[in-house]
Amino acid sequence: MRVVERNLEKDGSGSIKMIPDDSDDLWFAYNLIARGDFLMADTVRKVSRDVSACGRGRESERFKLKLEIKVQEIEYHKGDGMRVRGKNTIQNQLVQVGAFHTLELELHRPFALRKVRWDSYALDTLKQAADPAASADLAVVLMQEGLAHVFLVGKSITTTCVKIQTSIPRKHGSAISGYELALNKFFEHVLQAFLKHVDFGVVRCAVIASPGFTKDQFYRHLFLEAEQKQLRAIIENKSRIMLAHTTSGYKHSLKEVLDAPNVMNIIKDTKAAQEVRALKDFCSMLSKDPDRAWYGPQHVEVAHDRMAVQTLLITDDLFRNADTTMRKKYINMVSSVKKSGGTAHVFSSQHVSGEELTKYTGIAAILRYPLPDLEDIEVDD
Repeated sequence: MRVVERNLEKDGSGSIKMIPDDSDDLWFAYNLIARGDFLMADTVRKVSRDVSACGRGRESERFKLKLEIKVQEIEYHKGDGMRVRGKNTIQNQLVQVGAFHTLELELHRPFALRKVRWDSYALDTLKQAADPAASADLAVVLMQEGLAHVFLVGKSITTTCVKIQTSIPRKHGSAISGYELALNKFFEHVLQAFLKHVDFGVVRCAVIASPGFTKDQFYRHLFLEAEQKQLRAIIENKSRIMLAHTTSGYKHSLKEVLDAPNVMNIIKDTKAAQEVRALKDFCSMLSKDPDRAWYGPQHVEVAHDRMAVQTLLITDDLFRNADTTMRKKYINMVSSVKKSGGTAHVFSSQHVSGEELTKYTGIAAILRYPLPDLEDIEVDD
């Protein structure tokens, strides 16, 4: 995200103009914009007018203009941008003050966001969005025999680029020639997907991962084809293509890729890697010392009130709560944990680690000391 203009007052109010450069930035924008904010952007308004003398004929004309709306509804569509609906606040000839209008936010189109108060969560989100070092920018080919997925892992979004599925006959007896033919055809499909979706001008590295030896077979196929066809993008970036072991070729195994030592060494300073480590630590504590690992809003809140939270894990979904009181409660909890010397991780619900944390209600904590009596707290349904 490029921040091109910042006008903030001492009381926390003000506006910031920014330009989204990639799909991660639109997700950050979705987390920044809240109901009651003011959003300004270029837009198009269709206006109908009479063209016949008796007023029976009408034609429509599209006008480009700049509008500011007071936000009421926000829709995020992965890969298709955002639609933000609200009431116009600027008088002009085409749109009256108070009239509803929908602004569409797209890549490379600037917009200005004005808030009555930029709270700590919004400022932290903006800081992460504008920090290029926080991006994972990782390509992953996750595969098993006959199945492959190509993923792009960014700052806050994991994008599934393509799924490839091919029937591979069993490897035995006289059918072995059919097996090898089908496997090579499968590898060729994966290779074409790799060439189409993996841009080494963007990603830090590409990981080929699978159970067993499928990854090793494809790795050999990849470089054999690259040499024969002089595929420079692959040949020149051989050192940035690595292997990792997983238990399957399905998306849930992405967390195994992100946790692999050779991959972690490259992305260790990124937000995605920190989330994976934090979730792994929580699950480990839940297994070894369950009285120091709790999840659910009520258990975590009581632990926080007792100043017991060492590491807080929370999904960004909880900050988009329409109830401003609940939003402020979670913002204050994050700030309080940090001030007391703890660590707070706000997980992206669009990453595999965020999806995993959602299974634990979206909020969890590793405690400084055991609190076995939290078991006695009655949990509201």
